[in-house]
Amino acid sequence: MRALLRHNAAFWLFLVTPKCLLMKAEVMGSKSGRREKPKDAFEDTDGLYDPECENSGAFKAKQCNGTTCWCVNTAGVRRTDKHDADLKCNQLVRTMWIIIEMKHAERNAPLNAESLEKDTITSRYQLDRRYITNVLYENPYITIDLKQNSSIKSSGDVDIADVAYYFEKDVKGQSIFHNNAGLNVSIDNEPVKFEKTVVYYVDEIAPEFSMKSLTPGLIAVIVVVVVAIVAAIVVLVSSSKAVKEMNEMHRGLNA
Repeated sequence: MRALLRHNAAFWLFLVTPKCLLMKAEVMGSKSGRREKPKDAFEDTDGLYDPECENSGAFKAKQCNGTTCWCVNTAGVRRTDKHDADLKCNQLVRTMWIIIEMKHAERNAPLNAESLEKDTITSRYQLDRRYITNVLYENPYITIDLKQNSSIKSSGDVDIADVAYYFEKDVKGQSIFHNNAGLNVSIDNEPVKFEKTVVYYVDEIAPEFSMKSLTPGLIAVIVVVVVAIVAAIVVLVSSSKAVKEMNEMHRGLNA
């Protein structure tokens, strides 16, 4: 009987979902295995539009294009699905964290991470250094974290949403400064060219997107997890029947 119990325990252990599949589901959204984005981070998928602004220059919480309307955050980025004109946006939700991710062109050698400084952003865009919380290099990606929640931002501080917009335009060669002087990034006196720049937004209140608005990567993660759960249930049910048959067989032999 002890031998049978040991055999059954080993049988059940084998049916647990393999670690490899679990890990694959966890990192599906980050193909390169780099630092994962916060679960509520989202991109601006709409691009340029004609916004409604408050007298202060802030975005109005509700934005419309004809009869199609949506809610935005303080960065003016859509944070809900698009609806008709009856949509209610009760407040302008603050963007408290902006992640700027830049991929540099192929190089013979990686950049010197210790040379990545915050000075360019603080001087060019007049942003207080305390709002630049992290500059991370994961070859070939440079990630800049800007954090500024409503409790620490004073009325005279430059908003991180404004800085991110200027910075993104500069890096893409579309500077909106009056003199149209673009930003020439150099590290250790060597020019750095960027192939791609992506900006992610994290709001103080999570966005309200439906399943149809989720990115393909996130949907893929959900599908993998659901399939794994269903497969595990099917296997456990089958194994339960197998164990029961083995027990009955053992009792028959003892008889």
